Amino acid sequence: MTTTQITHKVRSAECGVRSADVSDPICNRVSCLSDPKSQIRNRKSEQGMTLLAVMAFMAVFAIALLAVAPSVQQDVQREKELESIRRGEEIADALRQYIIANRGTKLPDSLDDLLEGLPQGTKKRQILRPSATTDPLSADGKWRLIAAEPDVIAAFAKRVQAYNNGLLPSSPEPTQYFDKYAVSLANVLNTETEGEVEDPDEEFSVVTDNTPFIGVASQSRGKSVIAYYGIENHSKWIFTPLFRGNGVSIGRGTNVNR
Repeated sequence: MTTTQITHKVRSAECGVRSADVSDPICNRVSCLSDPKSQIRNRKSEQGMTLLAVMAFMAVFAIALLAVAPSVQQDVQREKELESIRRGEEIADALRQYIIANRGTKLPDSLDDLLEGLPQGTKKRQILRPSATTDPLSADGKWRLIAAEPDVIAAFAKRVQAYNNGLLPSSPEPTQYFDKYAVSLANVLNTETEGEVEDPDEEFSVVTDNTPFIGVASQSRGKSVIAYYGIENHSKWIFTPLFRGNGVSIGRGTNVNR
């Protein structure tokens, strides 16, 4: 046996006798090396505690996400509705300019007619941005074209009338270009009662092209987060140049026969 081996045995024996003396670095090293299973158990215990801490954090984070998810979803929906209203209002104004330019004798047959612009000298003046032709609320992005028929937009006009305390705003200037639509509509409204303002969820045909139109509406039938003229249903928001004058077209009980 070599001198080194004898020395190692003596020191090992000393560690066994002086096990309480934790300050001896030689004993500490020999003790650690002599119990590798304990060292492995300690590492596994530490790993287990770390895993439990991570799982607890993930659980708390998931609960927090569930709590804020409805609010985030509502905010996203609100932004889509606001953008839809902005684009619909832009189309309504483009329709107003188109009708005035044609002196009330012609309505566009599609949104492409509005995109083409209006003659201005040797050029054309743009009245509608291409982005406005896409409805953020419709599944296919297409607006529903609203024909210039009183029965079609009467429900919306009733809503506007109710929203304005029983007064339906007049046609925009020059009124003579829009009155032929507004007067016939006013006659329809005066045959209705106040109790009929709450119109049911009516069925409607979806027309997106090749028809003369006085306004647009979304194809979505969803309930809205925001109210437009007090209306909380996407399909019932009609964006039209009608009912945008400063005067009053009719009020309840007003005689509109001309």
